[in-house]
Amino acid sequence: MYVITLSDMSVKTPFRPATVFAALGLAALAFFSWIMFNIIWPYTSGRLDIDFLLTKQHIIHLLHYRIAFYLHIFPALLVLLAGLTQFSGTLLRNTPAIHRWIGRVYVFSILLVCGPAGMWMAWYANGGTFARLSFLVLSGLWWWTTWISYRAIRTGDIRKHGAWMIRSYALTLSAVTLRLMQFGLAMYSDIDPETAYRLVAWPSWVLNLAVAELILRNTAWFSRIYRK
Repeated sequence: MYVITLSDMSVKTPFRPATVFAALGLAALAFFSWIMFNIIWPYTSGRLDIDFLLTKQHIIHLLHYRIAFYLHIFPALLVLLAGLTQFSGTLLRNTPAIHRWIGRVYVFSILLVCGPAGMWMAWYANGGTFARLSFLVLSGLWWWTTWISYRAIRTGDIRKHGAWMIRSYALTLSAVTLRLMQFGLAMYSDIDPETAYRLVAWPSWVLNLAVAELILRNTAWFSRIYRK
């Protein structure tokens, strides 16, 4: 007869810091996605005199700007949510069809809709030429990194696809970091909103891209998830 000993009962599942880090990261992304949803939802009313659009009253009469604005913000939220699932090794290995379909939503939303719309909006960005140039570069890189990732998976280069998709999603998250930086400056400084916008225009996405490069170059989880 087998007797359960105290030593048997004391066996514990090994602590995995990477798993905890991934869970915390996913929770943070879900939280910020919810915040973005609450920021975007009021625009479903069709009103042109609310929130961000209050700063665009001098150009809000331009039909092409209004079209670009709505084509950018609504699919961009979908893109943000889609990206939450795309870096799960469990989803990728166990349900690859779901990974592929969500990936198609992500890629084609950026390449065909919110990416080009973002480029058009960038021409009218607040903060002057300095900020406008930042958003033009951001929009171009967002489209380009997504395109490279798409072309890589079409040719079967899984590792290249994964690497460029991480860069693409880092740029997607610039919508979150931009607002976090704006909020921080508004709370802890006396800088006026227009100056603050100029200050955060470049760091809001350059820092994200730098973090993506650190992940790609210095962590092992990439190799475990994207493997042939």
